[in-house]
Amino acid sequence: MRGPWFTSVLGIVLLGGITVLFVTGLLSYAAYNPDLSPVNDKTPDKGILGFYLFSWPTDPHWLYRLTQGVHVTLGITLIPVLLAKLWSVVPKLFTLPPARSLAHALERISLLLLVGGGLFEFVTGVLNVQLDYVFPGSFYPLHFYGAWVFFAAFVAHAVLKTPMALRNVRGMRGPRQLPEGERELVAPDPDPPTVSRRGALGLVGGGSLLLFGTTVGQDFDGLRWSAVLAPHGGAEPAGGPGGFQINKTAAYAGISAAERSEEAWRLIVAGRSGTVRLSRADLLRLPLHSSALPIACVEGWSTSDQWWRGVRLRDLAALVGYDGDPPDVFVESLQRHGAFRRAALRANQVADPRSLLALFVNGEDLTPDHGHPARVIVPAAPGVLNTKWVARMTFGDL
Repeated sequence: MRGPWFTSVLGIVLLGGITVLFVTGLLSYAAYNPDLSPVNDKTPDKGILGFYLFSWPTDPHWLYRLTQGVHVTLGITLIPVLLAKLWSVVPKLFTLPPARSLAHALERISLLLLVGGGLFEFVTGVLNVQLDYVFPGSFYPLHFYGAWVFFAAFVAHAVLKTPMALRNVRGMRGPRQLPEGERELVAPDPDPPTVSRRGALGLVGGGSLLLFGTTVGQDFDGLRWSAVLAPHGGAEPAGGPGGFQINKTAAYAGISAAERSEEAWRLIVAGRSGTVRLSRADLLRLPLHSSALPIACVEGWSTSDQWWRGVRLRDLAALVGYDGDPPDVFVESLQRHGAFRRAALRANQVADPRSLLALFVNGEDLTPDHGHPARVIVPAAPGVLNTKWVARMTFGDL
């Protein structure tokens, strides 16, 4: 069964799948607006690797929900294909001598980057989806730099091998007709077959479909019961206006009931004309607006549109001297630990009329775990930028 045809079919599937993963991963990175340095920038030494960055748009409002949902679900779905591809080339990975010439040594190094980089990206990605940060360091720089190393090796490998893979898929050749590099994939004295190549592909495809079916439901209300492999899957959330997914509870974030009480809590808004302090009652006296927006997180899960009601961010900017086009804003949370307890939003995100400092969701006060007394909600933004338990907003130069 092991041989160039089987390897080539798997390689062509990975050629398309990994390309989509890389593009959606770059979009996920851009969605964090890392050029809002140093607040959102988790990879300050990226240099030219950030050449493509752009101000993340707010339309369509489901954009990040789509791109990150595809990224995570496709990545998990491709795991059986990747493992089968590695199994199919095991003989070539351990050929002796390890380097027959300088050119062969360079090829072996590129394979080390390709295989090692691929395993690293898939493993760290799955661990991040499962909220299991057992690896040293931050996920953001590890996954970002690892992606560039892996994809550079992947592109070089694809350029060299794709024409050969297409020939192999169109017609199987005998071992003597194969180039020397491909003969290493064929067993010289194979055992009697126990499964056909098509049967093996069916096994790999079935494994991928199983992973797809037990993951994709985390993006759809009514199907979450099927997403048993996702951290927010396997069961529908509790009912009621606040019955939708969260990552961190108020208790986890270290926020006491006393400090988020309406008597104690004050929102500080700073900008060009000075600083104002607003209680929740003060905010309720300002014009309130509603938006129907989802929450979508880097782990791949998302909610359907929830009805949020609160004060527009651009109206808060106007309170501190920005009556025209609002600037960027720096948002700080009551949260004491964890990533993105501080976050920045672009001027285009602040200006969008759907961007709110939300006080209500689905007709009721925010629950403590959804950010009471106030949280940010912005169309198309990653969940971590929709800061909960907001304490201070600074408009202007960061």
